[in-house]
Amino acid sequence: MISWSTFVFFAGASLALVVIPGPNHLYIAARGLAQGRAAALASAFGVETGTLVHIAAAAAGLSYLITKSATLFGIVKWAGVAYLVYLGVRALTSKEEAAGRALRPQPLPKVFLEGVVVNVLNPKVTLFFLALLPQFVDQRAGSPALQIVVLGVTLLTFGLLSDIVYALTAGALGTRLARRARTLRYVSGVVYLGMGVVTAFTGRK
Repeated sequence: MISWSTFVFFAGASLALVVIPGPNHLYIAARGLAQGRAAALASAFGVETGTLVHIAAAAAGLSYLITKSATLFGIVKWAGVAYLVYLGVRALTSKEEAAGRALRPQPLPKVFLEGVVVNVLNPKVTLFFLALLPQFVDQRAGSPALQIVVLGVTLLTFGLLSDIVYALTAGALGTRLARRARTLRYVSGVVYLGMGVVTAFTGRK
């Protein structure tokens, strides 16, 4: 299976991803502000259910690219690098955005489903699974699909813990995100650029 050094490195990259306030966190905070903690928690669990969709898609598709096509894998990798750099530059140069959106109260099942959709359509998560996660897969360590599932579940676990924190403290986080938008934007930009560098210089195993 995956070596401990690879797993620890991946865990660090996952933590870097989940600490950046993104569409998932902003949606959870906004839902908590609009409907309270129960709705925020429902959206958090919906978001991470969406992560399961990413894991399944990655295990089915990326495992093929890793084992069968170096060319296609390289295209995916460098497209991911370019998009990471784009996200970093945009974060460092764009104007501040509102930390949350005005959301109408919805039944909890609908809130859950909206959370699934928000995460499935979140480019940050899609990018992580397409560009960065495959760099930690080693063909010599066994089935690429199984490794992707293990790594994906690790990311899901960190993400769920982060989402629950946002859900339980939605009011305070919503206010702080609004006040510290510029700082968060700069931190996000630096982390995205760093992830782009890591992806660019990590070879196919």
